[in-house]
Amino acid sequence: MEKRKTPPVLPEQKGVRLDKFLSLCFPDFSRNRLENLIKDGAVEEESSPSFKVKEGMTFTLTPPDLEEAKPIAEDIPLDILYEDEDLIVLNKEAEQVVHPGAGNPQGTLVNALLYHCGDSLSGIGGVKRPGIVHRIDKETSGLLVVAKNDTAHHRLAKQFEKHTIERTYQAFCWGRMNPMEGTIEGAIGRSTQNRQKMGIIPEGKHAITHYKTLELSGNSLVSFMEFKLETGRTHQIRVHMKSKGHPLIGDKLYGKNPQNAPAFLRHFPRQALHAFSLGFIHPRTKEFLLFKREIPEDMRAIFNEMRNF
Repeated sequence: MEKRKTPPVLPEQKGVRLDKFLSLCFPDFSRNRLENLIKDGAVEEESSPSFKVKEGMTFTLTPPDLEEAKPIAEDIPLDILYEDEDLIVLNKEAEQVVHPGAGNPQGTLVNALLYHCGDSLSGIGGVKRPGIVHRIDKETSGLLVVAKNDTAHHRLAKQFEKHTIERTYQAFCWGRMNPMEGTIEGAIGRSTQNRQKMGIIPEGKHAITHYKTLELSGNSLVSFMEFKLETGRTHQIRVHMKSKGHPLIGDKLYGKNPQNAPAFLRHFPRQALHAFSLGFIHPRTKEFLLFKREIPEDMRAIFNEMRNF
């Protein structure tokens, strides 16, 4: 529980009800909510909402931690490549959110998994993220592994922590990388200007991306590329490619469209990024498993465009 302290009561605020004073200090709480919190003892100094505050007084509010809502099971189709008693490997469609969150309480991969697996996922990895070992962005398509029991979750999570998971991504990017094959290094951390964005900053986490150009359009406007992650930072490929001046096609957060790009590419609805392959050691059998899934139809359509110029 996080304690929140008010500033001292100002002379012009003298005699105001406590619940009203707190609503001025904490506008993210409704006055009705604050009234109930005061009655429940969440304000250390006073338990009456109608208490008249005095000049110079301060108050400490300690709201209870919010309990995570348990996701509901939903009958949503899953594209499963492999399944056994310990895990599921599946192909996530673009635009599907991995787990429930603000603005996405339903329709997520977790909702679909709960329907598919029943109660067996309950509690593994947390209430809101049952079975989820790793995630990919909403707009990114491709492969994910999901744990079906605590032992599998722990052992798979360790592999991700030690960066021994083999992951390959494929993407369409603006322009031509020089050299066409190589490695990008740059510490990644959250931007102080825009909390939705990540960036290369000195105090960020070490990140390494290996890349290779698989195909280049005739005018070098578009590259079809493959990436192997040595680390797994948030938005790693997107941030590293932006840092080189070659952002992903369709990346509205990090990208900027060339003025001479065809309309189809300028209006591509998502970042053209796909988790192409996933390799790991099975948590029970210790066998190395490798899965691949080709890029989806929407990304294949980019090939038709880039081969026309």
